Amino acid sequence: MTPDHFSIQRHLPAHLAGKFHLKTENIGAPELLPLLKEFLQTSSHHLDDLFKSGHAIRELVAARAYCVDQALNALWSSLDWPAEAKTTLVAVGGYGRAELFPHTDIDVLVLVESDETMEMARQPLERFVASLWDLKLDVGHSVRTLGDCSEQARTDITIATNLIETRRLAGNELLFELLRVQAFSDEVCSEKAFFQAKVDEQAERHQRYSESEYNLEPNIKTCPGALRDIQTIGWIARRHAGPEATQEERFAILTDEESRILDEGEEYLWTLRYGLQMLAGRNENRLLFDHQRGLAKLLGYEDTDESLAIESLMKRYYRFAMALGEINDVLIQHFSEEILGPGPESEPETINRRFRIRDNYLEVTDPQIFAQSPYALTEVFVLLAQRPEIKGIRAGTIRNIRAHLHLIDHRFRNSLANTSLFMEILRTPHALHETLSAMRKYGFLARYLPEFGNIIGQMQHDLFHIYTVDAHTLRVVRNMIQLADAESAESYPLAHWLIQRLPKIELLYIAGLYHDIAKGRGGDHSELGAVDAEAFCRRHHLSQRDTSLVCWLVENHLLMSMTAQRKDPSDPDVIQLFASRMHSQTHLDFLYVLTVCDISATNPTLWNNWRAALLRQLYTETVRYMRRSTGRPLKRSDWVLATQAEVKDMLRHQRQTASPATYTDEDIDSICSAMEDSFFMQDSTADIAWQIHTILNHRRLSDTPLVKVKEAKDGGAEGFFKVFVYTGVRDDLFAVSTATLEVLNLNIVEARLHSVGDNTKLIQFVVSGTNGEFPQKNRIVSALTDALEKKSGKEQVVSRRIPRQLKFFRFPTEVTISSDTTHERTIVEVVTPDRPGLLARLARIFQSENIRLHSARIVTLGERVEDVFMVTSADGKVLTEAESCRALQESISQQLDEDNRQDAPQHADQSPNLNDRSQPLR
Repeated sequence: MTPDHFSIQRHLPAHLAGKFHLKTENIGAPELLPLLKEFLQTSSHHLDDLFKSGHAIRELVAARAYCVDQALNALWSSLDWPAEAKTTLVAVGGYGRAELFPHTDIDVLVLVESDETMEMARQPLERFVASLWDLKLDVGHSVRTLGDCSEQARTDITIATNLIETRRLAGNELLFELLRVQAFSDEVCSEKAFFQAKVDEQAERHQRYSESEYNLEPNIKTCPGALRDIQTIGWIARRHAGPEATQEERFAILTDEESRILDEGEEYLWTLRYGLQMLAGRNENRLLFDHQRGLAKLLGYEDTDESLAIESLMKRYYRFAMALGEINDVLIQHFSEEILGPGPESEPETINRRFRIRDNYLEVTDPQIFAQSPYALTEVFVLLAQRPEIKGIRAGTIRNIRAHLHLIDHRFRNSLANTSLFMEILRTPHALHETLSAMRKYGFLARYLPEFGNIIGQMQHDLFHIYTVDAHTLRVVRNMIQLADAESAESYPLAHWLIQRLPKIELLYIAGLYHDIAKGRGGDHSELGAVDAEAFCRRHHLSQRDTSLVCWLVENHLLMSMTAQRKDPSDPDVIQLFASRMHSQTHLDFLYVLTVCDISATNPTLWNNWRAALLRQLYTETVRYMRRSTGRPLKRSDWVLATQAEVKDMLRHQRQTASPATYTDEDIDSICSAMEDSFFMQDSTADIAWQIHTILNHRRLSDTPLVKVKEAKDGGAEGFFKVFVYTGVRDDLFAVSTATLEVLNLNIVEARLHSVGDNTKLIQFVVSGTNGEFPQKNRIVSALTDALEKKSGKEQVVSRRIPRQLKFFRFPTEVTISSDTTHERTIVEVVTPDRPGLLARLARIFQSENIRLHSARIVTLGERVEDVFMVTSADGKVLTEAESCRALQESISQQLDEDNRQDAPQHADQSPNLNDRSQPLR
């Protein structure tokens, strides 16, 4: 056998091969298939047991291929092949590489000399294929002549790839050798064409995953930095070195460190793949939530105070994926130079005595530059930032950087030369996120900022944070850079305007880098991060004023999102309290921009027009408050009276212009007096006037429920709608209304309830459609009207299935009750797993506990909701008795947790609530 043969024995020790040796002596044809079935089944169970005991993964993968080899050989040998028919059984693809996992496909090629040979061997061929099915193997087979292989490989790069990684299992050896020679010939595919095709194939695949190694449920076969990246460089190296080259010869260009990372990374990914398929019972390569906890347990990971076992498992995966992706980049660039040759600009451009540009790639002038001048490790990234024509760093220089990372120590980090260069990078107008990504990729950032190194690959096991902390951080910086672009003016108008007026933009970048730097340590990451940010600012010689601003931003980076989402930005008391935390207009401007960039970088579905409108309203009202010359807080009573006066003037003007007049001045005064003060503290004056105008007209014509739907365009909340319900008082009003809206697949983000005298209620909902789809307005009106006209208190049943991912994030419901003495309300905060019909369920619980609901703010954060309800007792009093508050807490928790137990699959992840995990909006 030639050196190119994928030798199973290379990874399969003799003692292990002996354990899995198939004995077929003196076995007749009738007994063969049952014997092979039992052999394969027993071997599979034995291999799985060895895996559980921690046996070397390379040996297990090779042993599984060895077992299948023997079974196929036995089948092939048992058939009556015509002596004159030259046929060969060939393993291709992963099986050709002798890499078999519990449920991977087994791809074989039956190679025949000619069409005539195929016809002569038809009967044994058909029996062979039928026997494969009888063995219940996941076999993909093809029967081809040499000419067929050549013709199809010329037009299909996948076939061309399969043909360069083959093993002869049985049959004619000469025919197999002809196939191998043909597979590496330019007649089938030239080396340049093969290289370009594989590079393009990889680029397209990476694009499908947004060029990111990070995914909550990564595919360990096809994601960037996963097994396919390793295989791609293997295919290119094999085609480049030729069929006679050994594995060592093909990868002689690797450094010892690269070889170690490549071997360890591949073994880790193989371990994940083996365990994943063993648990799933099928050919599964996606690390779905369904299996992550079971896989972490199988591999010995355990929960700690700082992180879950799943998070530790995934952190190691992400770190390997990033390291393997870097090696893939280096080798692709190396093979590009060797296979495609130098570019047209072969003469280098010298930048200084340390660096030059060759073919638009940066390289060192001397391999000893970093040893002689360690600051050049920082300078290389300054040049990337300042020279936009540079496409990247040459492979040799990347290796040189990695080889000298040990020079980045305490002295290096405190060197004035390096701190000055790093600040120059932050101050240079350019795509900073790309420079920081390169610094992270090549190991510089983790060495220069050890605190950043701690968050690389750090993930949170939830559906809210869909990126690792380091990936999220760089996305925050990316958003900051892109906010200045004209294209951002439409999506982020206020932030786009503000960021161009912020003094010292580098302070915003530093706050972005450090706002989540302490995630995963336990404790309050905002406070801990502010400590790290202060150390950075002092080390980089920022002024005390600038240092204070950065630290304040890091420590308060959640303040604005918490206030906008959990409280009412139209409430003067809320504005007064929030404004008191702002040291200046500059602090407010910086915080607004940081908040927008942070939310947008957390989850693509998190930023929407409604959240944008809430933040913009909070910013605008705070600016208005801070600009008042007197500084006297605006009283609620003054706000209400001023709004009432404006509304009455608008209604009187409207009544005078209406033909015929439908209501009188007395009607206006009467309904305004009947409305609760809270009604006049929300929405614009024009919107309040429209609602009262609509109610007055309706009351004169009908006593049926009034339902109106209008687009919520105020504040830029396009895509959201306001549903306005005015009807008689009934105990189940909110429960019936919410259930009806949820049956229509509408997401409720806010609800307000107001009494209008003693006998009527007004509910204002803000809703959005599901997946961008919104039902026709008349359908909403009809459904709500029908539901409210029914006397029965039984609302519609929300029967939507819980999405698969939500089922694997079950955790105990948390209920917090506190008092708001200013508004004479009780605040009930509920944190619980999300599910269809949740708000209607809560409404029923409030009803059963005789609780009067005044408002609801709905916050959905991935798999969890953090809803805030303003309630009172049935007679409008604050809940003051500890016993009644405790009873309400227990009722909500017990009923929702019982629902959780019924909804959750038996093996669902019961994730404990770790410190610092319940963060609103970020």
